[in-house]
Amino acid sequence: MPEWYGPYGGAYVPETLVPALRELEVAWRSSRRDRAFRSELERLSHDWGGRPTPLYFAENLTREVGGAEIYLKREDLLHGGAHKFNNALGQGLLAKRLGKARLIAETGAGQHGVATAMVGAKLALPTEVYMGAVDMGRQRANVQRMRLLGAQVRSVEHGARTLKEAINEAFRDWITNVQTTYYLLGSAVGPHPFPSMVCDFQSVIGREILRQSRARWGAPPDLALACVGGGSNAIGTFHPLLRTSTKLLGVEAGGSGGPTAVGSASLTRGRPGVLQGMRTYLLQDAEGQVLETDSISAGLDYAGVGPEHAFLKDSGRVEYTAATDTEALSAFHALARTEGILPALEPCHAIAEAIRRAREMPKDARIVVTLSGRGDKDLEVVGAHAAPR
Repeated sequence: MPEWYGPYGGAYVPETLVPALRELEVAWRSSRRDRAFRSELERLSHDWGGRPTPLYFAENLTREVGGAEIYLKREDLLHGGAHKFNNALGQGLLAKRLGKARLIAETGAGQHGVATAMVGAKLALPTEVYMGAVDMGRQRANVQRMRLLGAQVRSVEHGARTLKEAINEAFRDWITNVQTTYYLLGSAVGPHPFPSMVCDFQSVIGREILRQSRARWGAPPDLALACVGGGSNAIGTFHPLLRTSTKLLGVEAGGSGGPTAVGSASLTRGRPGVLQGMRTYLLQDAEGQVLETDSISAGLDYAGVGPEHAFLKDSGRVEYTAATDTEALSAFHALARTEGILPALEPCHAIAEAIRRAREMPKDARIVVTLSGRGDKDLEVVGAHAAPR
């Protein structure tokens, strides 16, 4: 049966996909009990991926900002340069377990596409990645990386030509080729079991944060932040911390920040509805039509969000806010200047909010920000904008 997070989640899909979703859920739940599967996942995560990633004290940034200590969970140091590796590897191994002959994926910023292409090469599975034409233009480096890794990149030319349309095209492909193809969905969105499964594979982030913070200062963080688009790095950060005293904060993309701008902030500016197989918060007009989104970061440029985030918002356990394009750019330059780290624009939204919150917190408090990816892919975008003063 479809899993629900309060009124959110479910599986709003054509009947042709129901058997495939059930097959996937059975394989995933079986793999969680299979020591050989988990051992292989851990081995490849360590030897090939580079886990565990460090919990890094941003000492210079902390000194400049004042207030609480700021730590970075360095997912940017994973193989491929982003947290997307965790989920891509887990699902790739599931595809092999199911005997599928082909991988397909969608991507916005390109990092999930790169991770899927790497896994496809490693596991000898032909790979095709759907990507909006707008995103292909602003993420050319990742398009090249995917192709060098042997993947075919399919340009999506209709609609807003960003992530939502890429997901739609991937679903169409999957419906047509469901017997032979594995859809390696990149975020904690879509019909069940994808949100729960992606959370499972990404929760390694939060488990490591909890273990590393206890080893370092003897307690969980006071505050943990992550950027939220579809929400996979955020739910992976938050889920293992839900039963601790840590305050949790998700930061969406506020776009230009004007009085009428919705950006891509579905949790802070949207309302519940159904999108791409799930009930969740989404950006929609009065007639229920999905709105076009806007963000300087391709990976957050999505009109919906994972259903567990919708539930956590309503429950009050996690706070959600939005940072503007200008604030994200300012955070990019601050981290580059103080720590010698070029972050992806997606986590810069969380860094911007962490800087603001740090100034309001005591000096002995600890903040952890999940640095979900590195900024190589965003250098052209950053270079097109003047550094904020």
